[in-house]
Amino acid sequence: MPGTPETTPAVKVSDAPSPRRLLSQEKVYEGRIWDVVSDSFQLQETGEALTRDYIEHPGAVAVLPMNDDGEILLLKQYRHPVGMDLWEIPAGLLDVEGEDFVVGAARELAEEADLAAGTWNVLADFFNSPGSSSEAIRIYLARNLTDVPHHERHERTDEEAEIEFHWISLDDAVESVLAGRLHNPSAVVGILAAAAARAEGYANLRPADAPWPAHPSQR
Repeated sequence: MPGTPETTPAVKVSDAPSPRRLLSQEKVYEGRIWDVVSDSFQLQETGEALTRDYIEHPGAVAVLPMNDDGEILLLKQYRHPVGMDLWEIPAGLLDVEGEDFVVGAARELAEEADLAAGTWNVLADFFNSPGSSSEAIRIYLARNLTDVPHHERHERTDEEAEIEFHWISLDDAVESVLAGRLHNPSAVVGILAAAAARAEGYANLRPADAPWPAHPSQR
């Protein structure tokens, strides 16, 4: 039976920076929210030049709100590129200059879900589409929830004006992911990460201010 020799030390897999020689960079499209850039670079010092176009993205945060009963909040929102109503978690761009990551997450939680949280932890960090975008996303678990007072609530417009709320048990959310009924990447990653973290009583989650070296501002 195949196996790992006892003398082989356990290895923890971890993504790592891998600087390559950048020959040129050009902005080929300037959009309302993000731009497209074209980089020419070498994989090796003696290698030929390669060119890749990708979305230059400021990064984003997402929040999995969890109430005292262990239920999580999902939001239904229309997404035009895929032409579907998707069940998601609160999320938004990190497009405020110098804003702390968790402060941005708290802002999105308040604006999209009318909630504030007393306890914050990092659930997961991921790249949304690393072959075509520099977007890095951090998902937080938000607990000890309270309602934002009515007079302080954000006025939602456009697609956000149609947002619907639904509290669901974590087990039912996991089932929906595995059955292919949920497609939003932040919701999928956040739900599965929360289910894994629950097995340890959420004790092994990182603090809200944990370093995030994969974010574009840190790379």
